[in-house]
Amino acid sequence: MNSDPKVAILLSTFNGATFLSAQLDSILAQTYVNFVIVIRDDGSSDPTPELISRYKDSHPDQIHVVSTDKNNLGASGSFSSLIDYVLENKFTLGLENAYMMFCDQDDIWFENKIEKQLEAILAAEQGSGESPVPVLVHSDLEVVSQENELIADSFISYQGLEIERNQFANMVISNLVTGCTAIINEALARRATPVSKHAIMHDWWLALVAAAFGRVVFLNQPLVYYRQHASNTIGAKEFIKPEPGSRSFWQRLFARKPNEHLFEVARQAREFRQRFGSELSFRENLGLRISGCMSVRIGIIQRIFYRIARRF
Repeated sequence: MNSDPKVAILLSTFNGATFLSAQLDSILAQTYVNFVIVIRDDGSSDPTPELISRYKDSHPDQIHVVSTDKNNLGASGSFSSLIDYVLENKFTLGLENAYMMFCDQDDIWFENKIEKQLEAILAAEQGSGESPVPVLVHSDLEVVSQENELIADSFISYQGLEIERNQFANMVISNLVTGCTAIINEALARRATPVSKHAIMHDWWLALVAAAFGRVVFLNQPLVYYRQHASNTIGAKEFIKPEPGSRSFWQRLFARKPNEHLFEVARQAREFRQRFGSELSFRENLGLRISGCMSVRIGIIQRIFYRIARRF
């Protein structure tokens, strides 16, 4: 096994000129230097394409720009397109094995991010023979302000994520993987593609495939400064656990209005079962069926199925 493989860093940009330079500089300053940044712009109308072009001119061996027709695919669609592109062009990009990392345009990487995560994914592949199992490695993040001032030293704690609930049944209803922290191996990329158009996000779909057929590894240390600002696609929100006796707890449980996010989770679960159901256990299929029932448009029934799925 090559202990010094070239890594593809997938970067999708969209109107990101304000913060993009800081992110690119943090990647170019990594302790591990055998990488290529594969950039796809998702139809920016600000100076982002010109900024990318300048970086490409000054770092021609480390930056590869994907030609596009300027279509806007959205974050998930654009990253999914990049995964397909790397698989189709791995030898042109100089990749022996297509290890891929995902990069958001407005964050800043710790200088040892590639080194730490590559070490972890190579270790996770050990013992799996000539055909490695699908592996995804992700990490914690530090949450910072637009001015890069510390908000929280752990994104996981700040969001109230139960990182130990990383088994497949739990992953179906709750994504614990923050895409901008993830590295995947080629086995996972080929197993998961094409990423379903019904996937809520590419990182969630990849996490599901890794949990079902391989390994999800969490590094309990921050390796990314997650920049919180007004234009975040998703953003970080501090988690405040509701008390069982509180009004908000019961309001959510018995709400008449269905939760649109749970409807999307149900649709994703049904799609995953349709794609992979024949390869999954009876219990895994049952969990997907229960989660799929959250597509009901009656709020209280939808939440009952959610409670059942969460305890599954």
